[in-house]
Amino acid sequence: MMGQIIFFCLFALAVVIFARNARRIYKNIKLGKAINRSDRPVERLKLMFLVAFGQKKMFKKPLPALLHLGVYVGFCIINIEMLEIVIDGLFGTHRIFSSLGSFYDGLIYAFEWLAFAVLFSCVIFLIRRNFLHIYRFSGRELKNWPKTDANLILIAEILLMTAFLFMNAADFKLQQLNHPAYHHAGAFPVSQFLLPLLPESTSILIGIERFAWWFHIIGVLAFLNYLPISKHLHIILAFPNTYFSKLEPKGKFNNMPAVTEEVKAMLDPSLPPPTGEVSRFGVKDVQDLTWKNLLDAYTCTECGRCTAACPANITGKLLSPRKIMMDTRDRLAEVGQNIAKNSAFQDDNKSLIDTYITREEIWACTTCNACVEACPVNIDPLEIIIGLRQYAVMEESQAPASINAMFGNLENNGAPWKYAQADRANWSKE
Repeated sequence: MMGQIIFFCLFALAVVIFARNARRIYKNIKLGKAINRSDRPVERLKLMFLVAFGQKKMFKKPLPALLHLGVYVGFCIINIEMLEIVIDGLFGTHRIFSSLGSFYDGLIYAFEWLAFAVLFSCVIFLIRRNFLHIYRFSGRELKNWPKTDANLILIAEILLMTAFLFMNAADFKLQQLNHPAYHHAGAFPVSQFLLPLLPESTSILIGIERFAWWFHIIGVLAFLNYLPISKHLHIILAFPNTYFSKLEPKGKFNNMPAVTEEVKAMLDPSLPPPTGEVSRFGVKDVQDLTWKNLLDAYTCTECGRCTAACPANITGKLLSPRKIMMDTRDRLAEVGQNIAKNSAFQDDNKSLIDTYITREEIWACTTCNACVEACPVNIDPLEIIIGLRQYAVMEESQAPASINAMFGNLENNGAPWKYAQADRANWSKE
């Protein structure tokens, strides 16, 4: 009975803490400006199933995609067994679903192979990330905590799957010894190979089985509450993020409504002048982004496919689309803490531009959309970069000399080039 009480307290505490952290993240995302992403629901659902569930974009790199699929499918399906573990923990039963007979045996059989797939894939990922010197795992933004975060999750998954297999192995051996508390149930194609490593003592076997059982459930509950401070929040947010993806062509540029009204009024004096004032053109801080941009930031997996595809980054420029998303997430968390502490945002003399993202980074972007195309969960760093550029130009009149020269040519010559309109056809005279 004491074990059931301890289990209930741990489970309830984990759920309460996770709910509180989820609410904090939701409130931070709601700080963004409104944008309508509820149109074309059928198309959105199809996109979510293809990209988030089916991991369509991951398969541009087949080997990592297959390994990731093993982790993804294995970890998700194995945690179906969490339902049995929770019921067993609350009511003091053991393998409550074993009454399903051969169907249950088939489930455990599949769970074991999936657990092995997760274990094998995570070991490979750990080696790739730390010893193979892959370009996209070596960015300056991945130093310190981000690198530690990735390794912690991989190690945690290895330990959880190891505990799962040893729990089954000890259970299987106790079944073979006809222990009355461990009735015959399940099929163990992988953990059976661990039997030679286990002792013959019944009491020690029970200790191993119980330790592995508690380690597995506590590990899963800890993992659940680690997600909100980790890049692995994408496990949950990848699905809404892909559903709310931008459905228009990637190259389509959305005009600012306030600017459009001004231009229409200039071209047609009969139209009434625009009403209301625009609080800000472009993006200075995270509050100027849309809620979808902020959801993107929380969904970022830090995989680096965007940065590896970025032509500016490849040629040695400072820009890293992954860093743009990580900086946005860090600033959003800071703003959220500011609001929670002061009930309303208090100016901290910081902003997304300059404090987190430099001017050199935003002007290095070629707006080619390679980062958007490469992202496996449809994150759009380009929207943030363009917003920051708009603020620099329209609010501060600050742009690189080459951009200012282009603006001057547009104003004076009606084209980006320095030649007068009357001279444009001179090249054809000979």
